[in-house]
Amino acid sequence: MARMHTRRKGKSHSKRPPILKRPEWVKYSPEEIEEIVIKLAKEGKYPSEIGMILRDEYGIPTFKQVMGKKLVKFLEEKGIKYEYPEDLARLLEKAKRLINHLRVHKKDYKNKHALELIEAKIHNLAKYYKRVGRLPKDWRYKTVVAKIE
Repeated sequence: MARMHTRRKGKSHSKRPPILKRPEWVKYSPEEIEEIVIKLAKEGKYPSEIGMILRDEYGIPTFKQVMGKKLVKFLEEKGIKYEYPEDLARLLEKAKRLINHLRVHKKDYKNKHALELIEAKIHNLAKYYKRVGRLPKDWRYKTVVAKIE
């Protein structure tokens, strides 16, 4: 799949395990994995970060492979909710960092353009999440680029 604002293709990535049954070599029980995931979520980690920590530190290949359900669904069942979906939250954080940078460096036109592209992605994602129902219909992201000029 192509990128949104460039002509390049996407990055390659590793393949997921083809079989979705629990591997025998995982040494943690489902209850222990639940405790680890809940602890990490309460520390403020996003689901992708939790998955990487489970993979790298605990040797758990994928949460779905071990537990039988997706990590986000599991967190919702346990009552752990995030204010925004992860991809939108990351874009909002990135935009906030760029806005703070541009307040100091007003002539940084390259990063001003980068902020425009990030804000376009935020608007597209927000439109999608409003349609799906994960954001309220009246939620708006206010464009900051016009204020910086």
